[in-house]
Amino acid sequence: MIKTIQAGVPVARIELADPVQMDAINKYSKLNLPVAPTLWLEFHGTEHSVAEQASMVQTIASEHGGADFSWTTKPEDRDRLWRARHDVAYADKALRDGGQLWVTDVCVPISRLAECITETQKDLAASFLPAPIVGHAGDGNFHVLFVLNPNDPREMAEAERLNERVVHRALSLEGTCTGEHGIGCGKIDFLIAEQGDAIGVMRAIKKALDPDNIMNPGKILRV
Repeated sequence: MIKTIQAGVPVARIELADPVQMDAINKYSKLNLPVAPTLWLEFHGTEHSVAEQASMVQTIASEHGGADFSWTTKPEDRDRLWRARHDVAYADKALRDGGQLWVTDVCVPISRLAECITETQKDLAASFLPAPIVGHAGDGNFHVLFVLNPNDPREMAEAERLNERVVHRALSLEGTCTGEHGIGCGKIDFLIAEQGDAIGVMRAIKKALDPDNIMNPGKILRV
C-alpha cells in the first residue's frame, strides 16, 4: 500500500482492516473473506486505465507478500464489499453481547503507517479487550475500535491505557493525535503533547475571539 502511493498509482480509495476486523466482518455481513490483513482499493477511469492500475497494484502487492488479489467491475459486487466495510461499527458491536464502541484514531506519515499499526497490534494482542483496526490507508489514518462495557472501570482503564500508547506512538512517528475525529475534550492533553508552546498562541486567539468562553467551552483548549 505504501509503495502503491509512493509509485503514484491513482487509486481512488484505499481502506484497510486487520484480521480481527475481517473476522467480525465475515460474521456480521455473512461473507467468507480471508481472515488476514486486507486492503480495499477502488480505481476510477476508463476500462483500460483501471485494468492497468489494478495490474500495477497487484504486481506491487505480490512483491511484498500480498495474496488473494481479486477485483470486479460489477456494481453489485463492489457495493456488497463496500457495504461490509461501512458496516464495521455494527460488526464490531456484535463481537460481544451488550458491547459498546469507544473509537479512537491517529494519523501518521504514509511511510510510517505499517510500523505504527504493527506495534499497535502487538499491544492489542496482549490485552483482554477486543479491538479491531480499520483505516483510511491513503492518508495514513487508522482507527482502533475498543469493544467494551463502559460501566466496567477495569475495561475503561484498559482502553484508556491502550489509547494513550497508540497516540504517543503516533506522535513519536511524526504523526498527529487525531486524523479525523478531532480533539474534543478527550484529547486535550494529547494536543498539548503534540503542539507544545504553540498551545499558548492558540489560547490567546481563543480568548481574543471568545472572551466569555461561550463557543464550544471545554473543547480543544483549556482556558
